[in-house]
Amino acid sequence: MAIARLHGGPLDGQLLPLDDPELDRMIVPYSETQVVYERGGAAQNTGEGDGPTETEFWFVEAADDIGPSDD
Repeated sequence: MAIARLHGGPLDGQLLPLDDPELDRMIVPYSETQVVYERGGAAQNTGEGDGPTETEFWFVEAADDIGPSDD
């Protein structure tokens, strides 16, 4: 199992399951719009006994404007 750790944007700090550990870009639903995150480095914890593989993804853009009251 792989995990995406999201940084920035409305989903900052969230962990999501990552079906494809080689994925470079994620489009995630958020409220009534979508937000885009891109890979920000190499996967970590790729060994047998060091936990789930984890990859950082950084906020790029939202399909619509997201205001402070949209969360």
